[in-house]
Amino acid sequence: MLLPLAYLVIRAAEADPEQLASLIFRTRNLVLLRNTVLLTIGVVAATTVVAVPLAWLVVRTDIPARRAITLLSVLPLSVPGYVMAFALLGLGGNYGFMARVFNISIPRPSGYWGALVALSLYCFPYVFLNVRASLSGLDASLEESARSMGHGPARVVLRVILPHLRPALFAGWLIVAIYVLGDFGAIALMRYEVFSYAIYSQYAGAFDRVYAAWLSLMLLALALIPVVMEGRLLARARFARTGTGVARRIRRTALGVWRLPALLFAALAFAASIGLPFGMLGYWLSLSSPWAELPRVGRAFLFSAGAAAPAALAAVFIAVPLAYLRVRYPSALSRATERIVYVGYALPPLALALAMVFFSLRAARPLYQSLPLLVAAYVISFLALATGPIRAALLQAPRRLEEAARSLGLSPLAAFTRTVVPLLRRGMLASMVLVFVIAMKELPITFLLAPTGYTTLSVAVFSRTSEALLAEAAPYAAAIVLFSSLFVGLLLRYEGRGE
Repeated sequence: MLLPLAYLVIRAAEADPEQLASLIFRTRNLVLLRNTVLLTIGVVAATTVVAVPLAWLVVRTDIPARRAITLLSVLPLSVPGYVMAFALLGLGGNYGFMARVFNISIPRPSGYWGALVALSLYCFPYVFLNVRASLSGLDASLEESARSMGHGPARVVLRVILPHLRPALFAGWLIVAIYVLGDFGAIALMRYEVFSYAIYSQYAGAFDRVYAAWLSLMLLALALIPVVMEGRLLARARFARTGTGVARRIRRTALGVWRLPALLFAALAFAASIGLPFGMLGYWLSLSSPWAELPRVGRAFLFSAGAAAPAALAAVFIAVPLAYLRVRYPSALSRATERIVYVGYALPPLALALAMVFFSLRAARPLYQSLPLLVAAYVISFLALATGPIRAALLQAPRRLEEAARSLGLSPLAAFTRTVVPLLRRGMLASMVLVFVIAMKELPITFLLAPTGYTTLSVAVFSRTSEALLAEAAPYAAAIVLFSSLFVGLLLRYEGRGE
């Protein structure tokens, strides 16, 4: 995690003392800061408005087709952000989908609102998965106790449920905020200048690598703000049940007359987040036959999965002991270790990739342009995704379960495996889904670190869409969506069997 920081510091230190003032206090930096903060706050708010009601509906109500709604709520993670932006852009303009099919010319989305919509439609599953896992593990007896003391439904939500959802909400918000701070594809397509876009322009154009390093450090400092805030807001909070007896099963609330509005809300969210990109992919596929590309698409998929799958497994394997150390043995060291996890995710992907190139060329030349280096970069970048759901599940796992197992003669490892791991299953599955589908779509890191000839689906999509060859890119984009969706569906089905 410290390797990218070392690279940025080395690059930034190349500036002369006379240049520092001009690099740091440029007027453009203030504009980039304002745009970045506004976009981050807007996306966090929009994703919460969509994700929390959906999680509540599938866990706590009798809404029909709960499993289908859960699957559809996670599917947007299988759609690359740049495909979501292209779908929005493809609707408008004089030659867009609406103009060609319905003879209706609408302006193309751009700027702040275009980036806000594209990123929100893509990012809300982060919040949904965290909140859903937390709601599923929340003991229903807490709400029953509150109602027995005279609290109405609204006060139960405000005084009992929402406080216990804080770890999940903060984890989801943190992931969304850091993703927005480091995103490049969707923001560049919407022509909205933020820190990440400026950093990419400096690196790609080879204009001023020192200035790009300073911009990266500024962005990292900005990303550390929500990381520190999340740690302070959760400090000394306790979320595990302390009463005796067995946790109560969840009693689902009957929606009654609200069933139709709830279904309409879910349908509208899915039409925008799934229907729009799927429809545009179908439109692009209809412009040319995709069958000739199938062999190359299959090869690209194997390359993508060959890097994403080991990265997902490694990230979960590392995240479990880190989260356990933070929750069970809180200290300055465990807090610092947890915060360092977010360094890789907070850094712009391109800066992280260049840091790994720098490291491999200087200290581990055999790793240069190798698959292990690519997988390691994925783990560094996405380990924060695996930490949130697992930590939220650990906070709800009573410590006395392990103590009871130890009193029966089990070793610490056996007690952990038999009492805690079953309670972490939902969080571990959610973490694996997050890392796998994001690694399948990762572009800048793959572009710089993949071995020669290792063309993944994301690289194939971007190389074609960057040249406006949308019909040629459609088979590869459809493959990302299809296979990521199937993987998500299989994991959710496995989880449902164990409930």
